[in-house]
Amino acid sequence: MKKHPLLLALGVCALIVAVFAGGLLLIKQRGAPVLFSGKVGVVPVYGLIEYSRPFNESLIKFRRDSSIKAIVIRMESGGGGVAASQEMYREVARTARVKPVVGSMGGVAASGGYYVLAPCSKIMAMPGTLTGSIGVIINIPDAQELLQKIGLKVQTMRSGDLKGAGLPSRPLSEAERRNIQQLIDETHKQFVVDVAKARRLDPAEVAKIANGGVFTGQRAKQLGLVDAIGNFEDAVDLAARLGGVKGRPELVWPSDAKKSWLVRMLRDELRSLIRDVLGELGGSSGLQYRYQPPSPAP
Repeated sequence: MKKHPLLLALGVCALIVAVFAGGLLLIKQRGAPVLFSGKVGVVPVYGLIEYSRPFNESLIKFRRDSSIKAIVIRMESGGGGVAASQEMYREVARTARVKPVVGSMGGVAASGGYYVLAPCSKIMAMPGTLTGSIGVIINIPDAQELLQKIGLKVQTMRSGDLKGAGLPSRPLSEAERRNIQQLIDETHKQFVVDVAKARRLDPAEVAKIANGGVFTGQRAKQLGLVDAIGNFEDAVDLAARLGGVKGRPELVWPSDAKKSWLVRMLRDELRSLIRDVLGELGGSSGLQYRYQPPSPAP
C-alpha cells in the first residue's frame, strides 16, 4: 500500500520534534553544557621536592602551547632538595616572562615550596597557609653508638681531610663542620637573593626574616611574600583575568595529574621516609630547602 506523501512528511517532522525534545530533557537532567572561553594550565606540586624534570616538562609544554593563556601552580609542599628547587625556580621565572603564572598555596608551601613560587606573576595563599621557612637544612646522622652496640667497625680510606664528611660512623671534625657550614651559608644567601629578586624586595629586608621561621599566609602577605589571600578557585580566576580569558576557563592538567593527589602524596611521603632511613644508615640527606614540621611525641 502506497503511503501518502503528506503523512510521511508529518511523520518525519514528528520524529525530529521527538528527538529534539528528548535532547532538551537530557540536557535539563544532566545540566547545560559548559562553554569555555579559554584555557588555563594547572601544574600541581605535592610532597617532597626531589626531581624537577616532571614539573619542568609540564611547565614547558604549557608555555609553548598558545591555546593556554595562563598557568596556575598549585603548591602543597614543604620543599626539598636545593638544586631541584632551583631548577624549578628558573623554569617558573622563564615561563612568567612569556605568560601569566599564578602560584596557589595550599596547607603548606614553605621553604623550597615557597622558593619555587617566588618568580610567579602573582602568589595567593590562604590565611592559615604555612609558608616562609627561608633557610637551609642538612641532616647528618650519628650512628656511632649503634655500631658499637652491634659490634660493627667501619674503616674509611679517603683522599683528603674533607672527603667523607658526614659519614655516620664517625664524628665531624672542626674542619668538616666549617666546610659544611660554608655550604649552608652560601646556599642560604642564594635563597635570599633569589626571593628578593623575584619579589622585588630589598635583600637586606628579606635577610631579616630568612631565619627559617614559618609564617601564616596572612603574615606572608604583610611581608610582601605573597600578593593576595585566596583559594585555588580564586587563583584560577586571577590567572584567567591576567591571561585575557573572558568567562570560565577550561583547566588543563598534566597527563600524570589524572592520578589521585592522595596517591601521589603518599608515594612522595614514602619516598621521603625511605630516603631519611637510608640517610641514617649511609650519610647526610644533602642540602635542602625544606620545612620539617615538629614530630609528635612518641
